[in-house]
Amino acid sequence: MPRRARERGPRARADRIAAAAQAACLLEATVSKPGNVSRGRDLPALTYRDLVLSATCIGPAFRRLGARSVGTVVLQAIRDTRRSVGTNTNLGIVLLLAPLARAALLPGRGDLRARLRRVLGSLTVSDARQVYRAIRLADPGGLGRVRRQDVSREPTRTLLGCMRLARRRDAIAREYATGFRATFTVGLPALREARAHGVPAERAIAQVLLTLLGRAPDTLLARRHGQHAARAVSREARSILAAGGALTRRGLGKIEALDRRLRAARPPLNPGATADITAAVLFVALLEEEGQPASTEAPRFSPRTATAAARGSTSSATPRSRSSSRSSAAKA
Repeated sequence: MPRRARERGPRARADRIAAAAQAACLLEATVSKPGNVSRGRDLPALTYRDLVLSATCIGPAFRRLGARSVGTVVLQAIRDTRRSVGTNTNLGIVLLLAPLARAALLPGRGDLRARLRRVLGSLTVSDARQVYRAIRLADPGGLGRVRRQDVSREPTRTLLGCMRLARRRDAIAREYATGFRATFTVGLPALREARAHGVPAERAIAQVLLTLLGRAPDTLLARRHGQHAARAVSREARSILAAGGALTRRGLGKIEALDRRLRAARPPLNPGATADITAAVLFVALLEEEGQPASTEAPRFSPRTATAAARGSTSSATPRSRSSSRSSAAKA
């Protein structure tokens, strides 16, 4: 078979999609964002090294997505992460990226979001069982107990059905239930607008998080600190956006001030669910670079950008850290 044909085959496509997933994780982790881990800005129970290692760990699972179900890929990615990192760093991100990656692999016409809806509609009870196992393994904090489809028991609904039950209290579940509405209609337009202003990619990514946070209170904050605290942070994000956000010098100053306040809280206020959706936005943008149209034209990034941004960070990475609740997780 000619080399060009081999490069376009299913395995090569899966490899490129897996690389995009890892790159999205690296980009999200590297860029400074209020209350979140980034290079040189660790949290007490979570470090930048943890996130870089976690990005590396998801590659094998995502490269096998063509032959495995979404739920199986989620479970393998979390298992591989916990072997190397030992803390909950990426559950929410993996839950978001797995169906997006599956949609990117689907043959036929239609934009990415249309194919994503097909993937979400095809999720099974078996997918739910695998995801529930992944959630229990990741052990995110603050989930509590619910009456229907609690994660401590075996689910009896499809994964999409379980996510619909949890949509009011969990941002990741809400993305499943709405066809990734925040990713495609809030985060991606914010990224395009920021890039249209000619700002560096790092500031554009920070603008995405602010826009998402200003639109809806972070559900991880709500679980850990209460609805009042989550709504207050969301109001601050809107105030910063009104001052130009990451697009203006005044806005950047306000972002730094918010970051200091969130980190000074005990425990720190970490809008981790919003960071997870930011990673999903970046993944969609990277898929567009690989010729996967979203619903409209999207900005372009390269996986090389993420790799270069994180270069050298893994050399001093530690394999274990204390338990963390960075990632949001669906719980019905």
